[in-house]
Amino acid sequence: MVHVGSVCHQKRMANFDWLPSLPVLLAYSAAVFLIAITPGPDMALFISRTLAGGRRAGFAAMFGAVSGLVIHALLAAFGLSALLAASTTAFSIVKIAGAFYLLWLALGAIRHGSSFNVAVQPQETRPLKRDFLVGLGINLTNPKVVMFFVTFLPQFVDAGDASASARLLFLGLWFLAIGMPVSAAIIFMADRFTALMQNSPRLMRSFDYGFAALMVAFAVRLVLAR
Repeated sequence: MVHVGSVCHQKRMANFDWLPSLPVLLAYSAAVFLIAITPGPDMALFISRTLAGGRRAGFAAMFGAVSGLVIHALLAAFGLSALLAASTTAFSIVKIAGAFYLLWLALGAIRHGSSFNVAVQPQETRPLKRDFLVGLGINLTNPKVVMFFVTFLPQFVDAGDASASARLLFLGLWFLAIGMPVSAAIIFMADRFTALMQNSPRLMRSFDYGFAALMVAFAVRLVLAR
């Protein structure tokens, strides 16, 4: 005779079968954290607005960028899950193309270095809505953001995953859950962080090589993923 409590426990567990395993979530979180602290256009925007208009301006730009990333996460999650349901072959083609894109990002990081370049501007006052829209626009109109979500998320789902859309959406939002505190901390330390980055070329190169190594690792994992 099956115990009623055991059945209820199994049902509750089944409701969360879209959650990644703990080892996968830890590996994903570590990768997202490394990506979040790697200098890029978004980080440069947050810092430049903070230095020019104060922390409120920096956070307005950050929330605008986050809103754009939420939209990209939703589109990537449901678009990829629809592709997975329609054709595993097409999904495999996307993953192979994504692997080459990640390798291209790695090569670019080694050849050209980080795109962190903050010009310290005089203090200015302008509507926070404008800073929000700038952050939103940078992400919504950036095809690299779309490509990143399309190449980063597929390696964490299986071809037969019945909960692909929920899993992809969770991973996309988890990306934001880790990235937002990192961005907030950088905004609070904008002056010190900018000085550290601009006066430490070796540190900048370490970010480049770390990012490149991460992209190569995920490209290999993407090719080998089921």
